[in-house]
Amino acid sequence: MIIYTSTQKLFAELIGTAILLATVVGSGIMAEQLADGNVALALLGNTIPTGAILVVLITLFSPVSGAHFNPAVTFVFAFRSEISKREGMFYILFQIIGGILGVWAAHLMFDLGVLQFSQKSRTGNAQWFAEVVATFGLIITILGTLKAKPESVAVMVGLYITAAYWFTASTSFANPAVTIARSLSDTFAGISTLHAPSFIIAQMIGAVVAALYCKWQFDRKEN
Repeated sequence: MIIYTSTQKLFAELIGTAILLATVVGSGIMAEQLADGNVALALLGNTIPTGAILVVLITLFSPVSGAHFNPAVTFVFAFRSEISKREGMFYILFQIIGGILGVWAAHLMFDLGVLQFSQKSRTGNAQWFAEVVATFGLIITILGTLKAKPESVAVMVGLYITAAYWFTASTSFANPAVTIARSLSDTFAGISTLHAPSFIIAQMIGAVVAALYCKWQFDRKEN
């Protein structure tokens, strides 16, 4: 059995989240440039790479750190005592740093100013509720698949996010680190820095509800 050090785990979270955000923001920039004003086509061009890279990253880093790349996911695993609170706090810190680095990398690749603050409006009851739903769905996808077919988590998460881009009004951020990072990109995938906190609150509500639901739904003791 391979045992990874804490540093290896933290850098898996940092690099994985960085690549995820470089993909989300970079594909959004490319999609908007090529879609010629067709927002639906641009969103599709943003969706497919995001779902695809999640399959790659989770497959690659899951044996090392669990491939959370998401403070809401880390919070749930700490809540379930599957990761220590101390390690969880460091996971979250490295996820946020990684997300920001990924956004900056996307800006550099497309010859944009590195330091940006998004002006893109994403707010209102519908979008906040959509983030509750999106995060709830992501958590139950992860925990349910871990119970049913652990080797399929990467594919299931990739498919879920691909679908959730389209069935949620918010296009399914479902990730506080992603939200923070995207608030620093005034591009297609951005979110206003003023609106990001409400998204994060909604995401954590969704995560808590999902954790409680999954404890009842999946953690049943056999007779």
